[in-house]
Amino acid sequence: MGSNTVHLLVVDAHAGAAPLPAHSHKAELRLAELLDEDGAIGPEGIDRLVATISAALLSAEDKGVQELLPFATSAVREASNVDHVIARVHDETGVDLAVLSGEEEARLTFLAARRWYGWSAGKLLLLDIGGGSLEVAYGIDEEPDAAVSLPLGAGRLTAGWLPGDPPDPADVRALRRHVRAQIAGTVGEFTRSGRPDHVVATSKTFKQLARIAGAARSSEGAYVQRTLSRKSLEEWVPKLAAMTAEQRTTLPGVSEGRAPQLLAGALVAEGAMDLFAVDELEVCPWALREGVILRHLDHLPVG
Repeated sequence: MGSNTVHLLVVDAHAGAAPLPAHSHKAELRLAELLDEDGAIGPEGIDRLVATISAALLSAEDKGVQELLPFATSAVREASNVDHVIARVHDETGVDLAVLSGEEEARLTFLAARRWYGWSAGKLLLLDIGGGSLEVAYGIDEEPDAAVSLPLGAGRLTAGWLPGDPPDPADVRALRRHVRAQIAGTVGEFTRSGRPDHVVATSKTFKQLARIAGAARSSEGAYVQRTLSRKSLEEWVPKLAAMTAEQRTTLPGVSEGRAPQLLAGALVAEGAMDLFAVDELEVCPWALREGVILRHLDHLPVG
C-alpha cells in the first residue's frame, strides 16, 4: 500500500531464485493527497483503501497465492490515525498490515537494487521518489551504510505546495528551495564515504522522467538499460512547470493519474542529482516490493 498506488504483485518465487512476476493488480488511490488538515486519512479514504484491499485479496485467491506479504509505506505510516486505519483493514479484510518505517523502505529498496546489479556495481547510491517520501541509501554491501527517508514525495509536495494548474512560478521556486534545503541536510552523511561507483533510481517518477528524456519504453522489457542525465532533467523542469496536468499526459509514458505530480517529482530528482553531484543515473527495474519479497525468501529454507 504505497502513497500513490495499492499494488498486488503476484510472483512465482522460491529461495535462491529471482521473484518472477506472474500477475499484477493495482489501483491508484493517491493516499498522500487524501490526508485532512489533521493529517488523518478520512472515512472516504479508508473506505476506498478497504475496498481496494478486498479486491486485491480476491485477485490473489483467483491466482492461487499461497502467502501474502502486506505492507504499507509513508501515507499510512504518517497518518495521525494510523492505528485506526490498520484496525479497520484487519477487521474488514483480515489483513494484518505491516507498516514499514522510512529507513526500512530505503534499506529494502537498496537490497533490491543490489541484487539486480550485483557486487560488480561497487558502491551504490540509491534514490527513490514515492508519493509520500524520498528514500536515499548508500553502501557496498546488501545492507546500506547509510539510509534516510525524507518527506519529499511527489504526491505530498504537489498537494501541499503546487495548488495551481499550471503552478504559479513563485510556488515552484518556493518548493525548489524547500526540497533542496531538506536534501542538503543529509548529503554529508553520504559523501563522507566517498563517491559511489554506480547511481541508481527506482520508482514510477524516475521511470517517467527517464522516458520523457528519451529512455526506452517499458514494453521493451526490463533488461534494456534506461538512464537519466542531470542535463536532460534540468532542461525538462521548466517545460513541466509551464504545462498543465492535462498537457503533461501527452508526454511519452506519463499517465493521467501521475501527471499532476510529475513536476514536484522532477524538482526532487533534480535537487537530489545536483546536491549529490550525480551527472547520470540508471533506472532500476526492481524496487521496494522486490526488496520485501527477497528479504522474505532469504529466511525460507532452500530446497
